[in-house]
Amino acid sequence: MNRLFVVNKPIFRTSNSYMNHIKRKYNTKKVGFSGTLDPFATGCLIVATGVYTKLFQYLDKTPKSYRATLWLGANSVSLDIENVDTIKDIAPFDIQKIEQTLTSLQGELTYYPPKFCAKKIGGRRAYQLVREGKEIPLNTITSTIYDIKLLHYTHPFVHFEATVSEGTYIRSLGAIIADSLKCNATLSSLHRIHEGRFRYENEKPLNPFEYLWTPRNIFLGDESDLELGKKVTLERFETKNEGIYLIETTHFFAIIEIVGKEVEYRLNRIAKFESSCL
Repeated sequence: MNRLFVVNKPIFRTSNSYMNHIKRKYNTKKVGFSGTLDPFATGCLIVATGVYTKLFQYLDKTPKSYRATLWLGANSVSLDIENVDTIKDIAPFDIQKIEQTLTSLQGELTYYPPKFCAKKIGGRRAYQLVREGKEIPLNTITSTIYDIKLLHYTHPFVHFEATVSEGTYIRSLGAIIADSLKCNATLSSLHRIHEGRFRYENEKPLNPFEYLWTPRNIFLGDESDLELGKKVTLERFETKNEGIYLIETTHFFAIIEIVGKEVEYRLNRIAKFESSCL
């Protein structure tokens, strides 16, 4: 079964372990997901089964929006509620100070990702190394904060919403806010609202070819050449500029890349979306 859909990941489940539930629910063995959510986080998680698992890198998943709650006075080495070690009472802040601090983060932001993250270092996840007590070198990353706004402030909890580029760590945003306010703080909740146009809608099947960032191109030759994976020349395509393109034929889709005057297959014979999977 080929299916692309969005699940609402529950709290305190890893994204990977939740796939076991999805496999049983849809009676399938081949399941993948994109955009890992931390165990304490909930919300939009893009899932695919069958051959659609090959399409993740071509899906348009940005910008992403999150709702989060920052717990002022709480400290956690992982910057989330799972590892809170101390809680201190602190004086309330003026709400304008909170709003100004959030607004100052808009635009390009360079920062260090959390040590408890899924980045690989020497073939292993950073969070695995940290749990073993090892020091890990992490390089700074740059994200774009398109919008960030205060939803509500009920001391000691700051509820905010942020729309960001792909790969942004909201836990790090929480840490930056805490540093600006000169206090300890940690995220106590995190919910992903959407990734690009992907939103949770009761796991309804989506036509993946409506969610790709790749432009369409038209093959002017015999469709069977594509289906058989034969070498094809640039002259047989309507658009001849370099780039990655989606090609639709009568029975299937392909993704090709034009490099100079050469045409290379990236994916071929991808099954078309059928409304019958509803």
